Amino acid sequence: MSHRIERVNNLIRQEISELLRRQVKDPRLGTFVAVTEVVTSPDLRRAKVFVSCISSKEEKQETLNALTGASRFLRKELAKNLRLRRIPELSFHWDDSIERGDHLMRLIDQVSSTDH
Repeated sequence: MSHRIERVNNLIRQEISELLRRQVKDPRLGTFVAVTEVVTSPDLRRAKVFVSCISSKEEKQETLNALTGASRFLRKELAKNLRLRRIPELSFHWDDSIERGDHLMRLIDQVSSTDH
């Protein structure tokens, strides 16, 4: 990944995080939605935005639906706040790495407690 794309990914991630925290007032979004990663295509036409929060499976789907509904607003705000020639189309995806990490830690704890 080029250094420029990496910088754009970080800029978009930070800006979307701020917008979600300050301006998006959708009741379907939980109290804490974290933007964990942004992966932009090399031509800057598309960006996958990975999000995470602690919620049930149904709430996760509602969160993704709310973010997808807000994507036009978010893109418009990104165009205002970032100096980029092209603002990518946003698609939102669930990042379950935190949950997988928690599950692995519990498995490790179980194995280590049975060894003693």
